[in-house]
Amino acid sequence: MSRSITNSIIAILLMAAPLFAQGARGPMSGGILSPPANVRPPGLQFVGIEQHLNAEVPGDLTFRDELGNPVKLGDYFGHGRPVILNLGYYQCPMLCSELLQGLVGSMKALTFDLGRDFDIVTLSFDPRETTDMAAAKKRDIMKRYGRPNTGQGWHFLTGQADQINALTSAVGFQYQFDSKTEQYAHATAIVIFTPDRHIAEYFYGVEFSPKDLRLGLVQAGQGKIGNLTDAVLLYCYHYDPRTGKYGAIVSNVLKLGGLATLLILGAFMFVMFRADRRAGLKELGRVT
Repeated sequence: MSRSITNSIIAILLMAAPLFAQGARGPMSGGILSPPANVRPPGLQFVGIEQHLNAEVPGDLTFRDELGNPVKLGDYFGHGRPVILNLGYYQCPMLCSELLQGLVGSMKALTFDLGRDFDIVTLSFDPRETTDMAAAKKRDIMKRYGRPNTGQGWHFLTGQADQINALTSAVGFQYQFDSKTEQYAHATAIVIFTPDRHIAEYFYGVEFSPKDLRLGLVQAGQGKIGNLTDAVLLYCYHYDPRTGKYGAIVSNVLKLGGLATLLILGAFMFVMFRADRRAGLKELGRVT
């Protein structure tokens, strides 16, 4: 089998890895537990995502930003904005770059602005990677995003193994290193946090529905971003942790549909009543 075909098969397996976790729910967090390692495909025994919904991640974990400055994870929270966490590594030959491009594509469809309405933290889980690699990746991604004055909202970090492991464990992100290929096997997902460092949602894959992404940010933003339309949509749509997507709540949709019908009928009856009253007054005027 050729190397390109093998890489393609591995990529498909890695993209599907989060779906392996749809069997059982976590008793404490309400998230999804990955199946035991011995039932996962070869090469993916330690790859998956265990959802830790509502868990609070530690803010004192230390990393370096793309300029080489020491930072704490908590520096990116507490500003009233939701935060998207993206875990990958900068020299990833396929999935990590595709995820970043997919995220940028979804963000372009949003009216929300990076750095004003939400922030993104991209962390390399490879402790060998450098701030120069982080800076190069940021230049490429911000060029793709194309919105001026938004660079302060996307942070590309590197760190030491113990700090990286603490964060990946906190969010349930599992990956493994292949010494033969010098690459990592990992799942693809983004994690959305509330402004106070609590995990709100997980979105799987390398492309994200702009509608789902917007609703996720609005919900995680705790009412500080979005508009009335978003509030109505959140009433009608519910985040499903099993799929990492938003689905319609049929009962709420029917309730809104019934309310809209009543309002339309009420407005119609009011207009007709006014029209009949005016016609009666005109007729009375002719008689007198």
